[in-house]
Amino acid sequence: MALKVLYAAFDVVPSPKGASRHITHFVQSLASAGHEVTLFTVWQAGMAEEESYAGARVIRCRIEEGNFLRRALLFGDAVWEHLRAREGAYDVVHFRDIWSGTAAVEARRHFGYRYRTVFEANGLPSVELKYHYPAVAETSLPNRLRAQERELLRRVDAVICVSRITEIFLRSLGAPVERIAVIPNGVDVESFRPGGWPPPSPPRLVYIGTLASWQGLETVIEAMPLILAAFPDACLRIIGPGKSKRRKMLEKLASKLGLDEETVRFEGSVPPGQVPACIEMASVCLIPLAYNDRNVVQGCCPVKVLEYAAAARPIVAADLPVVRELLGEGEAFFFPPGDASALAERVVYVLSHPEKARATAERARRRVEEGFTWERAGQRLLEIYSSL
Repeated sequence: MALKVLYAAFDVVPSPKGASRHITHFVQSLASAGHEVTLFTVWQAGMAEEESYAGARVIRCRIEEGNFLRRALLFGDAVWEHLRAREGAYDVVHFRDIWSGTAAVEARRHFGYRYRTVFEANGLPSVELKYHYPAVAETSLPNRLRAQERELLRRVDAVICVSRITEIFLRSLGAPVERIAVIPNGVDVESFRPGGWPPPSPPRLVYIGTLASWQGLETVIEAMPLILAAFPDACLRIIGPGKSKRRKMLEKLASKLGLDEETVRFEGSVPPGQVPACIEMASVCLIPLAYNDRNVVQGCCPVKVLEYAAAARPIVAADLPVVRELLGEGEAFFFPPGDASALAERVVYVLSHPEKARATAERARRRVEEGFTWERAGQRLLEIYSSL
């Protein structure tokens, strides 16, 4: 049966972020199955307020507010107003944040709507907000957000998360185990060309992702002098979005270690279509995730792991359960999180043993081909919708 779906996401879509790719693929899966999808997201300069995208109708909410929390609350208000004005318009309301989620469950209660609710819980603000706004940790806000998260998890009809670690965390917050489904992120394997490794010199270390503190980029930069001792012409390319303050902190660290701008290059975001080319020029791809509550307790499913593997590039990764869920021994080169010396040792080993590195990368490619495609993730999503 075709369903009318409101998919609310406090994100900018499309954008270079992994969240945008996740949303896009889920929307495409729903639309391709014949469901009528309205994607309700955040407007950004240069974007249309309404258009068709990925088989869905997109409505972008224009919010003229700089403060993150007020912006989030206003987005929730906009979802409420959208639902209030459209009685009976939707069979399912699917959301990725607690603000639109709270609006959805409250509108259902207040107006007596009969739609089902799906909470895609990829990251909770009670955990993540302090990494973007450190002062938040000294306030009562995380506890208030946690209470809101607990209430929402109790009231929704289905919860989707990307990791078994996240599932355990959500259960600890009171989410009923029978309502939780784990759907790992996926990758478009065919978008990546696995040949051509190793690329021509100099050795290139590539990191793709945000500059957020949970990513562990300090460890990579601290490892560079040790890598350069073995491979003096090696360079690090950091590709992805980040606040200017955070970038300056990392640039300052690189400068303090005597690393010039050609050795450690911050290249900013690239359009999603350019990601495969950025990965394919890598000698080594990096997953330096830090050991913290965001990565260890809440959990995550880094899209970059799957994209690196799809390109059959050797991966040097922090040895964390969220990475081990995706790749096992013999599919990546692991190091203890936060250990710059061990990271450098693994990188030097990869560069010094190309045949071993190539075989490891090819095994990782086979792993994602078999278990982590967006097609597979979309099929699992449709199964959940069928059970609502």
